[in-house]
Amino acid sequence: MEIITTSDGWLFLLRWLHFLAGITWIGILYYFNFVQTPFLATDLGGQARSPLTRGLVPNALWWFRWGAMFTFLAGWLIVFVKLHQGIPLGGSYMTKILTGGLMGTFMWANVWFVIWPAQQVVIANAETVAGGGEANPAAAARGARAGMASRTNTLFSIPMLFFMASASHAGWFAGAADAGGGVAGYWIAALVIIVLVECNALIGPGAATQKPLTSVSGTIHGGLALSVVLYLLGVILI
Repeated sequence: MEIITTSDGWLFLLRWLHFLAGITWIGILYYFNFVQTPFLATDLGGQARSPLTRGLVPNALWWFRWGAMFTFLAGWLIVFVKLHQGIPLGGSYMTKILTGGLMGTFMWANVWFVIWPAQQVVIANAETVAGGGEANPAAAARGARAGMASRTNTLFSIPMLFFMASASHAGWFAGAADAGGGVAGYWIAALVIIVLVECNALIGPGAATQKPLTSVSGTIHGGLALSVVLYLLGVILI
């Protein structure tokens, strides 16, 4: 019964919830970006767009957004527990966890405040058109913005998982607790880069001009590149 009578047991259950919710969230994110979106761009997919948007997408988005919510809440609870246990905020573990957590937080915000509101407009428009009504002229632009935010989340997910996994399983940034200004320099540079990538989803130009994120391969390459850049920043500055 130690799993429910000790703090370590409760921390394990919290981590388990974090993993379950995260797999649900990221799994559906990858389905949207690697499977559904490319399919809808084909002739057959175009024919299936309306029934998919009205039937499958609302259900998938429910699991998607609540997976994001529980991943976000459980993840930050774990961080607070670790801090309460005395894990140093400026140490190697927290530096890597918080790097991943920052990107995960932007991803969560994109889901709830960009993707979901835009998709509500898209779904409502599909229902209206299917019922013989007039199309909402704003639906296409909202759908494109949701798509760009979703691609940005896919890009973020690659370095986010890289840093989350490395926190307990890799010795990088081992001198973080003693690096002083090096850690501060890392965070300034990392924040600037991560915020610039996030701006791509929120205020960047239209999807047609954002060629790297309009393809699956470009998104994956972007995520790998961001992982390498943030890793090298830490190695050089910390």
